[in-house]
Amino acid sequence: MSNTDPASGYPAYHRPAGPDGSMRRQAAGRRAALMVCTIADTAAGLLVLWILLFLLDANQTNVFVKFVQGTADWLAWWSQDIFTMDTESLRGVLNYGLPAVMYLLIGHGIATRLNRA
Repeated sequence: MSNTDPASGYPAYHRPAGPDGSMRRQAAGRRAALMVCTIADTAAGLLVLWILLFLLDANQTNVFVKFVQGTADWLAWWSQDIFTMDTESLRGVLNYGLPAVMYLLIGHGIATRLNRA
């Protein structure tokens, strides 16, 4: 099986864009999807990092821990105190874990949609 385009003779990966620029649009969609995935993964990663620091009882006066906590609070402002369990660790996991999962689901859903366009 040949890996060349029969119409142009170019290799399939080097095919020039058609008159409608469909390949350029597809490449732009992939770049946008990659950017959305990166943002969503970074947000979820920071939330998971805060959950770990919280569960491991990290030093709250440390500059890095303060930064991660502030960023996690900013990312999870909408989900604070949704769950009000008596167990502080479970409450922290749920109140910060929910936004992490939501950012992943929504971000990767948008990226999938952008890749199809």
